[in-house]
Amino acid sequence: MKKLFKLLFLTIAIFTTTFSKDNSLEKIQKKGEIIIGLDDTFAPMGFKDENGNIIGFDIDLANEVAKRMGVKATFKPSEWDGIIFDLRSKKIDLVWNGMTITPTREKQILFSEPYFDDDQIVIVKNSSIQTLDDLNSKDIGVQMGSTSYFAFEASKYSKDVKEIKKYSTNVEALLDLEAGRTDAVIMDAVVGRYYIAKKDGFTIVNEPIAREKMGVGLRKEDISLKNEIDKILNEMRVDGTFKEIYRKWFGEQ
Repeated sequence: MKKLFKLLFLTIAIFTTTFSKDNSLEKIQKKGEIIIGLDDTFAPMGFKDENGNIIGFDIDLANEVAKRMGVKATFKPSEWDGIIFDLRSKKIDLVWNGMTITPTREKQILFSEPYFDDDQIVIVKNSSIQTLDDLNSKDIGVQMGSTSYFAFEASKYSKDVKEIKKYSTNVEALLDLEAGRTDAVIMDAVVGRYYIAKKDGFTIVNEPIAREKMGVGLRKEDISLKNEIDKILNEMRVDGTFKEIYRKWFGEQ
């Protein structure tokens, strides 16, 4: 009887292992397409040009990774506040859009190895705000669900502001700053620097709110897909492709 139970247990274990094996990469390659979720206003990482085409640093990276994987990259705009839900409910296969790696997000999803360093910065317009302490009693704009929002909420400076105003996109937040309806906006440095280079009057407070790293977001179980993305990104660094794409969007390192 003991031998029978042992055999039965072994059979169940083998069955479970076989059918729970991660085949996320194989599924994507068989499908021939990888669906990538993004906020399509997040310039220069992923955004629409004047013709409505989605372009950007992350778009070029993702297209090259997909090409080397033997599949087509399809980009699906999503509300940033709900993009992790879209990933976990399998409406998209990845989040590739300057997504900051945080402990909270790591509890919900899997991340690739970091591929980009970033800061959370404070942008002001013709303002007397010179330091983070000057945010006291001011109206602050942030994108809902963004790392900027959570980084600012977690900082000591959020306790003394007048109001934290939440926006669907960084563009909306900057428009209100330009119109004088807020005193400052918190956002990723890579995005903020891109926008203020195109507008007069915006400046950056010298102290960042936080220093962070970006990664590609995947479902927890999609380990083989994560490993393939990490491998290809590393190959792109070695052969110079990553540097070429970086130079296209940000100039020389």
